[in-house]
Amino acid sequence: MKKITLLVFFILVNFNLTAQITDVEEKFTLPENLNESSGAIFFNDRLITHNDSGNQNELYELDTISGAVTRIITIDNATNVDWEDLTQDDTSIYVADIGNNNGNRTDLKIYKINKSDYLNSTNVTSEIINFNYSDQTDFTPSPNNTEWDSEAIVSFDTDLILLTKNWVTGITKAYPIPKDSGTYSVNPLPTTLDSGGLITGSTYNQLTGKLYSVGYDFTLQPFIWISENFTENDVFSGTNTQISLSSLGFEQIEAITNIGANRYLMTSESFDIPPFADDAKLISFSTNDDLLSIEDLSINRVSLYPNPVKDILIIDGVEFVSVEIYDTNARLIYHSDSQKVDISHLNKGVYLVKVNFNDYTYHVQKIIKD
Repeated sequence: MKKITLLVFFILVNFNLTAQITDVEEKFTLPENLNESSGAIFFNDRLITHNDSGNQNELYELDTISGAVTRIITIDNATNVDWEDLTQDDTSIYVADIGNNNGNRTDLKIYKINKSDYLNSTNVTSEIINFNYSDQTDFTPSPNNTEWDSEAIVSFDTDLILLTKNWVTGITKAYPIPKDSGTYSVNPLPTTLDSGGLITGSTYNQLTGKLYSVGYDFTLQPFIWISENFTENDVFSGTNTQISLSSLGFEQIEAITNIGANRYLMTSESFDIPPFADDAKLISFSTNDDLLSIEDLSINRVSLYPNPVKDILIIDGVEFVSVEIYDTNARLIYHSDSQKVDISHLNKGVYLVKVNFNDYTYHVQKIIKD
């Protein structure tokens, strides 16, 4: 197992900001049936992934400790033309059939799966979101030399946001796509990203308000872009910072997802480009991002008391599923499925409590440990 720590400092215009990615770790080689893993989300305490073009119309649940595939879910009304990414919101999972290496596809689509259906059966039927790029006029096949490929999609408020994989210039565009089934001609958002390579996966972290996008340059050197402080859904309109993952060596990073505020998982695809070859892997890293304000995150559906609290915190909410407690550095320090939480062992101070509900929404509240 190879372990690398990266600490990158960068300077903004008027103040210093430290972007820290630590504990970069190759956790294990992916199972043989996931050697073309191309998308990822973390849901129901499992990593969910899929393979890319020409593979089965299946999602795989992966235990991130043992590396074993624990469950396979088939989307009955779907075909894996070129599945490239996954994203999720409170109620749905979205499978993005958006790969377009030749630039000539006219059947781009996203499969929308109800989370309740997903949890209750290994065979599901999806809604279908069809789309095309409004600014694409030429559909002449141009293998690995097109602006109209894509491998990254995220859920953002009422829309999905697709990020292009531009083989020609490396300039990535972002396109909002409605979440409802239908057929759409989508327009690019105003701001683009000069990615310096190929964007292959992305995740939006609702706890921190940051977009993490992964990819690699044209020599297969992996990188991460962090996009933050953007205006509404124009995800590249704020500060965009690139962090190299070159210490991993040659790596075909394909997907990224977050677990909480400051833990991320990435998958890579196996490749064989003589004289270089490597296996598909699960890779993790940590960050030190701050949580958004309580006002941005809270939903008033639960009561937490007493507050301040000395020993036992009571969580009163009929839709309760689980609770997480974070310190002021956004580190996860406690997780439980009990509504009676013993925090007597914690130091005095301020903590953030995240309560998860059975419809996959959550409430975040500040408490004081006395």
